[in-house]
Amino acid sequence: MLNKKLLPAAVTAALLAGTSLAQAQDEPAIVTGDELVSGFEISGNVALTTDYRFRGISQSDEDFAVQGGFDAEFGPGFYLGMWGSSVDFDTNGDGYDGSLELDYYGGWASSIGDTDFGIDVGYIYYDYPGDNGDEGDYQEFYIGGSWRDLSLQVNYSDDYYAETDEFWYVSGDYSFGLFDTGLTVDLHVGLNFLEEDGGFLATDEDQYTDYSVAVTYNWASVDWSLAYVGTDLDEEDVFDTDWADDTVVFTIAKSL
Repeated sequence: MLNKKLLPAAVTAALLAGTSLAQAQDEPAIVTGDELVSGFEISGNVALTTDYRFRGISQSDEDFAVQGGFDAEFGPGFYLGMWGSSVDFDTNGDGYDGSLELDYYGGWASSIGDTDFGIDVGYIYYDYPGDNGDEGDYQEFYIGGSWRDLSLQVNYSDDYYAETDEFWYVSGDYSFGLFDTGLTVDLHVGLNFLEEDGGFLATDEDQYTDYSVAVTYNWASVDWSLAYVGTDLDEEDVFDTDWADDTVVFTIAKSL
């Protein structure tokens, strides 16, 4: 699985506001780059994180992960991109032993008239090229709305990770500057709904909540982020591991 991401939300913010925005979970910031030609912009990003958390669950066996990607924006409002991360599911040969995740995405985002409201629709394909099989690969469709610094999004997969079948993810995010300190605070909560009893989980739990609070500071053109990330899952739900326990994650990200 993935962090996964508020990738679309971050792209939307960049398109609507024309400024950089740090991801609320473990992903690097996505920002607009130098304008190459009228209506086309390209940018990149790299990051190092102490634990790659996607929807609250560790994707790197609670260890460091290296991440990076690039984004291209086309007028009016269209975007394409690819993002990758090292992963470690520690499954000992049962089909999910890949060490790499690659995500391909595209969509369209726009403000609604001259208001502070925006809309974002798109598609993401999650690829795990090192897996012994294709049970890990899956696709998601998403639609999101935003108002100023608040965003809401719904993701849907018809065949989620590890043959979970249908999956819905409903998330909300709010970002704000902390007085005049230069710090940005990102609040996130997500509701995960699994159709098939437990799906990728070890038990028959069919829904759970993930949450995070992140504080980011930009210094020397680098984003330094500290996040408190967790879920309401028990250890038995994640194969008697600490993958879903509350934890603190530190991330260093650079926009290119």
